[in-house]
Amino acid sequence: MKISPHAQRLHSAVRKPFKRLMMISWRDLLVVMLPILAITLALGWVAVKLIRPAPPGKVVILGGAKDSSFEMTAQRYAKLIEAHGIKVQVITTDGSLENLERLLDKKQTADVGLVQTGLTDDDHAPGLVSLGTMYVQPMLVLYRGAKTVDQLTQLKGKRIAIGPDGSGTQVLATKMLKENGMDAKNATLLELEGDYAIDALVAKKVDAIFLMGEQVRGKRVRELLRVPGVRLMSFRQADGYLRRLRFLAKLNAPEGSFDLGLNLPPQDTELVGTPVELIAREGLHPAVSDLLIAAAREVHGKSGMYRKTGEFPAPTQHEIPISEEAHRYYTSGAPFLYKRLPFWLASLVDRILLVVLPLLIVVVPASRLVAPLYQWRMRSRIYRWYGALMMIERDMLSSETAEQREAILTRLKQIENSVNSLQLPLAFADQIYVLREHISMVRTRFNSLEEQTSVT
Repeated sequence: MKISPHAQRLHSAVRKPFKRLMMISWRDLLVVMLPILAITLALGWVAVKLIRPAPPGKVVILGGAKDSSFEMTAQRYAKLIEAHGIKVQVITTDGSLENLERLLDKKQTADVGLVQTGLTDDDHAPGLVSLGTMYVQPMLVLYRGAKTVDQLTQLKGKRIAIGPDGSGTQVLATKMLKENGMDAKNATLLELEGDYAIDALVAKKVDAIFLMGEQVRGKRVRELLRVPGVRLMSFRQADGYLRRLRFLAKLNAPEGSFDLGLNLPPQDTELVGTPVELIAREGLHPAVSDLLIAAAREVHGKSGMYRKTGEFPAPTQHEIPISEEAHRYYTSGAPFLYKRLPFWLASLVDRILLVVLPLLIVVVPASRLVAPLYQWRMRSRIYRWYGALMMIERDMLSSETAEQREAILTRLKQIENSVNSLQLPLAFADQIYVLREHISMVRTRFNSLEEQTSVT
């Protein structure tokens, strides 16, 4: 049966790849590639061990007292982060001090928490990092009485609510009173929570209260200022407090800023406050760190009572160092992938690239060595017989007895048999034939020497 030209071309096209495969010694190629494969696998294993894990499915944020500004802030963070598919749990606490203690206690379930400055330093907060200053919260001192109070020493002998135990309010209030030479010996200090302290002031059961956002919402403070007889203290010595307690910040409540209709406060009021940081445990996933700072920018980036547009969050370092990931975010923003792709997809691609790119850096150059190494291995199987032939030629010249010549001939036959049984890819067939010709040349020379010896 005659095969058409088209069928012949098709048959040739099908056979061509198989011919190419037959020209390769797969065993030798594998031997050459094994070291490269071993290095690749080792690097892959190291990359998998060192690669950042996937972002956690849940983040735990420590807020503050129920309905406080701390808790409301944490809830706003949670809403923005959950939009990216990460579940957020906001835990109600007594405030900054408890948040700090929970973060330091590895047995406690917590990732980040709102903490005011001035509670500790980096020597006493191992394993914690700051994601930046979120905002500055004022320390409000509200009092009853017709007489203006602008120094804490004027409250000596009075009943003062300084916040509950475990709160940052109490820690800061105690420090400020101590700077004025005041303690439980010359004043009645009451550990009342924010709302209870407000109720006690309204009911005239206390003479003054210290309030911060970790305990109450701003709305309750505005309501309190409308109560007849309740006044907001202006810190005449605000600059002095900043020199004595360097973690403090100076704030100003302009006239009428709480209530324009009632003109509350009735004049510009100098306040002091503490920066509030978002503190995290070391090892917080970089993607979660970015999400938290992005959420903070959304929440605190606009102008407010005590901040300008774009002023917060800020990478201002206080007692606890700023994390490297936070510093990178403030400097360069979110990574490119997270700006362009959905969070889950960007995280997946990011982790894949962390494995693939280092491997490519090693594998691509190493793969260029495969062909030269393969050729060297194939040729070495041929060239080693040339060394044996050269030794035979030298022995031929020095052989004197028949036994020596017989041994040389035996060695020559062994070389010939070995070369004839040598299996190499077709690409090296020409070199095998050249080797056979050289073996024949040595045999011819041997025979010639034999004849000369016989004649002699």
